[in-house]
Amino acid sequence: MNNALRVLVVEDEIELAAVIISYFEREGYIVDSAVDGPSAVEKASAGKPDLVILDVMLPGFDGIEVCRQIRSFSDAYILMLTAREEEIDKIVGFAVGADDYVVKPFSPRELIARSKAILRRHRSPSLDASTEDRTDVIGFGEILLNSNSRTVFLGDRLVELTKTEFDLLKIMMEHPKNVFSRRTLLESVWGGEWFGEIHVVDVHVGHLRKKLSDAGGTDGLIRTIRGIGYGMDLG
Repeated sequence: MNNALRVLVVEDEIELAAVIISYFEREGYIVDSAVDGPSAVEKASAGKPDLVILDVMLPGFDGIEVCRQIRSFSDAYILMLTAREEEIDKIVGFAVGADDYVVKPFSPRELIARSKAILRRHRSPSLDASTEDRTDVIGFGEILLNSNSRTVFLGDRLVELTKTEFDLLKIMMEHPKNVFSRRTLLESVWGGEWFGEIHVVDVHVGHLRKKLSDAGGTDGLIRTIRGIGYGMDLG
């Protein structure tokens, strides 16, 4: 695969890790691995992966803490692996910045399919001559969103967003008069192959709202339409 994407597999079950790594390598990805929390954070910082496959239960410190630390310096997609069915584990994972999860036991083919669905959302700025000097900027109130540089400013303040948060804000700003159902946002941002829970949208919208508010945004920039979904609102 040209311009191969990088995957970091964080799993302390050696046999399972070997299977996951072999499947990704067969698909043409560049794969690195870690078996505990501290080495996972170190390798994510040094290797700059596009996707992290992250087990919840790890030696050192757990996958939730790994996810939290990686999110402090990286917007890599994070797919968590959990053997625990409790809903709270999944929601806590999303609350610290995970993009998807898979419950063990799982098929390696399912994991690859889920990973490809996440990575299809990767949109790097085009560097060809025809678009090199083009700026694709959307404005809404005090928010300026640049699709090429994938940056968001509220007034003169840069708002640091994850890839998922950026994509959610972008689709709502592109159609500010529309009301988007959770299902529509899932299909637009996560892709039509999303297998997970629909309420993952609520968690990411909640983080997006908080970041805009912390940057000085007016309360209610993103409005909730009860029983339907979300849309933009100047208040």
